[in-house]
Amino acid sequence: MLYVSCFMPMLNISDIKSGKNIVHEKAPYAVLFHEQSKTGRAGSVLRTKLKNLITGAVLEKTFQGADKLEEADIRKSKAQYLYKEGDDFAFMDNESYEQFTLSKQVLGSATDYLLEGTEVIVLNFNDTPINIEIPVKVTLTVVEAPPGIKGNTVSTGGKVVKLETGLRVSAPLFVNEGDKIIVNTERGEYVGRA
Repeated sequence: MLYVSCFMPMLNISDIKSGKNIVHEKAPYAVLFHEQSKTGRAGSVLRTKLKNLITGAVLEKTFQGADKLEEADIRKSKAQYLYKEGDDFAFMDNESYEQFTLSKQVLGSATDYLLEGTEVIVLNFNDTPINIEIPVKVTLTVVEAPPGIKGNTVSTGGKVVKLETGLRVSAPLFVNEGDKIIVNTERGEYVGRA
């Protein structure tokens, strides 16, 4: 049974493409992959890979030609990260100043890049915050860095440093404790000095 809203348009399977947001089993999903095929009299079939925008779980789902799905009403807004309490992360909406929390389980690896005051994009489903998007590049301070040893470039040409959020990344030998570095949040990799 699908959750049907009178506000959102219903989509035929031919309307479902990668990047679309749909409602499946009452939850919002992003379409990561789609492949449509036609099998003679049986009609059209759509194979998809869907990511649950609340839990982050990925599933594969096949839809038949007559299936109709609701487009998910995902609204984006801006918020600021405030603090962590246990496994919950508190944010404040930039327009309404309302505070809300999201769990570490929902946020996943995004928590490795959150500093107090970081501005994020909030994904809202039915006017309820369900997840965030973080900037592709963030600047973080190195809190632990082993000394770089000259000539020790055989294995990686770098060293693993610890950042102020607890994240560890591989960085060049010249990076020292106290340096600010830029990290790519999609790959978790050192980009350069700030």
